[in-house]
Amino acid sequence: MRVVIAGGHGQIALRLERLLAAGGHHPVGIIRRPEQAEDLRSAGAEPVVLDLESASPGEVVAVLRGADAAVFAAGAGPGSGTARKDTVDRGAAVLFADAAEAAGVRRFLIVSSMGADSAHPGDETFDAYLRAKGAADDDIRSRPALDWTVLRPGSLTNDAGTGQVRLEARTGRGPVPRDDVAATLAELLDTPATAGLTLELISGGTPLSVAVKDIAGN
Repeated sequence: MRVVIAGGHGQIALRLERLLAAGGHHPVGIIRRPEQAEDLRSAGAEPVVLDLESASPGEVVAVLRGADAAVFAAGAGPGSGTARKDTVDRGAAVLFADAAEAAGVRRFLIVSSMGADSAHPGDETFDAYLRAKGAADDDIRSRPALDWTVLRPGSLTNDAGTGQVRLEARTGRGPVPRDDVAATLAELLDTPATAGLTLELISGGTPLSVAVKDIAGN
């Protein structure tokens, strides 16, 4: 399975790339800077240098053509201002989804955030982030041409993954290791019955493969 990942040098994306490569898949990571390419190769991924803030739709379509799935895991990151929350967390996600549709890639996962809401109030940078993520989610969920899944993790940590999670439409707030987010994404890619679901993810007491199968069967 060829999986194109936007935000390919992100902490979750690199973990996902390692898992996909170990599973015999072909991960392709979109990155902004050429110096990041070696990190992706070390993770077993094919790097593609392309800035989604300035790329043309055709350039993104070219990367996605022939892919089996697309994962949007990009973000403006800490330290960025409110403008980039919109251009990356919303704008780049919309561009990536447009390109997936044009390239005929149906399976589409987006890494969102718990609390994402296009109508979220407030003037702080984090408020703008939640609005941008919420607007991106709304856009993705409006696309019948995509078999989309929206994943909204809780507070991200760098603790070692436990493989034990809580995955539901509503979990309530809580932490979750990035390891377990990446592993859940890999499991979701292998579970097409989760298409059309918006899911929250925190640490819990259920093996993640079981949690994904349970939610797919509901």
